[in-house]
Amino acid sequence: MENIINNMKSLYPISDETIRELETCVTLCHFPKRHQLIKKDIYCKYAYFIEKGMTRSFWLVDGEEITTSFSCEGGIVFSMDELYYKKVSEEFVETLEDVEVYSILLTDLTRLFETNLELSNWGRIIHQNEYRRLHRSHKERLTLPAKERYEEFKKQFPYVEQRTNLRYIASYLGITLSTLSRLRAND
Repeated sequence: MENIINNMKSLYPISDETIRELETCVTLCHFPKRHQLIKKDIYCKYAYFIEKGMTRSFWLVDGEEITTSFSCEGGIVFSMDELYYKKVSEEFVETLEDVEVYSILLTDLTRLFETNLELSNWGRIIHQNEYRRLHRSHKERLTLPAKERYEEFKKQFPYVEQRTNLRYIASYLGITLSTLSRLRAND
C-alpha cells in the first residue's frame, strides 16, 4: 500500500495506527485493463484505493461515454451516490490499465470516517480537492477556448496523456478527437 499511504500522508498527517486500522479493512485485488469497477445499474458496495494503474470515471449520455475524471496511483475511486445516498451510481469507473487496488466496503469506509478523526479529515480534504477540481473544470469548459482547456488539463492530469486513449481526453475536454489531434500537433 506504499503509493496509497504516501498519497494519504501528503494530504493529511495519518498516523501509523490509523494506517493499521485501515489495512484491517481492505482486500488486495487485481483487475485487467477495461474492467468496470463501478457498472451501470449495479450497486457497487466498494471503494477502491489504487496502488498501481489508472482508471477513468464517465457518464453515459444517450449511449455515449463522457469522461469526467481520471485517477491513478495513490488515488481512491468510489461512487458518491452509493457512499452517501445509497443509490446506484450515475457515474461509472473503468480501468485504463491493469490495476492493483485495495477494496474496502463502503460500510467500513463510512464507519472509519465516523470513528477515526484522521481518516475523516483525510476524507474531507479529498472531497475539498475534488470539489475544487470539478468547479475549475466546469469554469474552464464554459470560459476557455479548447487550446487553453487542453493546457490546463495537462497541468491537472500530467500522468494521463501518455497513458490513455486520446478519445477519453477529448471527451473530458468536451472537444472532438480531431480538434485534440490538431492541438497536440501544434504543441
